[in-house]
Amino acid sequence: MKKIKIILSLFVLSFITACGDDESPNTPGGSSAKISIPTTGFTSPNSYGGMTLVWEDDFTGNSLNTSNWSFETGRGQNGWGNNELQFYRRENTSLQDGNLIITAKKESFEGSEYTSSRLITLNKQQFRYGRIDIRAVMPRGQGLWPALWMLGSNFNTVGWPACGEIDIMEMIGGQGRENTVHGTVHWDNNGSRAQFGGEKKLTTGTLADEFHVYSITWDATTIRWFIDDIQYHVIDTTPAELDEFRRQFFFIFNVAVGGDWPGSPDNSTTFPQHMIVDYVRVFQVNP
Repeated sequence: MKKIKIILSLFVLSFITACGDDESPNTPGGSSAKISIPTTGFTSPNSYGGMTLVWEDDFTGNSLNTSNWSFETGRGQNGWGNNELQFYRRENTSLQDGNLIITAKKESFEGSEYTSSRLITLNKQQFRYGRIDIRAVMPRGQGLWPALWMLGSNFNTVGWPACGEIDIMEMIGGQGRENTVHGTVHWDNNGSRAQFGGEKKLTTGTLADEFHVYSITWDATTIRWFIDDIQYHVIDTTPAELDEFRRQFFFIFNVAVGGDWPGSPDNSTTFPQHMIVDYVRVFQVNP
């Protein structure tokens, strides 16, 4: 009986150790532990009149679909051009209950004090025009910088900003900024970067509280931005200098830590933090 009690005690101790503190920033290899996923929020339709669903990823299964996504890893040049602080690792990406989860952690790795993930669809899934819907929950905290965005597929040939950039959703954490979505485009203007952006504040709550759907509609003349199917920004892309936006683009999903725009994390920032993506869908006008 004593031996049974000892074995039982060891089992209970190991179970508590495995299940307790499942949000530890030092959990290796990303996040095998379950996280809390909101059950509320906006959901977009599965179809639109006059359009066809040409691609989607709803992140089912146990592993990321590598026919759609590749990882970009490392610290990037000059902190990915923005003095960001994180080291991007594939281990910070996981799937749970049909959701993609990118986890930002406070942990020392390869000279960085933070880790996260950055996923791209370059050479795998690329699009010109259509409606894009992405249902997601944002992280929270000073210094967090989640983004759902696109770059021109000729990026490796012409560089940035000549390839063009479409930011479907950016959020800056901390200082009361987590209730605001930003939608922006960047392009080349005679050798210099040009940009045009808009933003929308929620009437209540933050982008971290529940799911929202971030969308654009994009054609040869116009890009429009939406949150929960409410338009908040538009750009006329007919001028010749905006020709970047009449070409193929690929997706980038990432959570940066620190950088020129959000600033660095501080004592108020808690880790780990998660960006949760339920689905991404691309619809295009019927021929």
